[in-house]
Amino acid sequence: MAKFLVVHPVPIPATIEEATPIGKAFKGLSNTDAYWVKSWALFNEEGKVTKILCQWDAKDMDSVKKLTDKVEAIPTEGIYPMGIFHGEDFRE
Repeated sequence: MAKFLVVHPVPIPATIEEATPIGKAFKGLSNTDAYWVKSWALFNEEGKVTKILCQWDAKDMDSVKKLTDKVEAIPTEGIYPMGIFHGEDFRE
């Protein structure tokens, strides 16, 4: 499956606890065409989430978009095809 990065700005900075229902919503929507793998949260100076970066594995970008559009609690800034590389991949 292809990998995609989905960027979600958080309009009102939130604690992890406040953002948890959004993660549960995405997990509940995952299916064989597109599923949420993991996320990274960006924090402000107060320790609140301001942006969430999500890795999805999916058959195509449309499959991801169909699911992310269903969660109205958080906007989607963009969906991007991605690759994952580790520092060890470049060790000589």
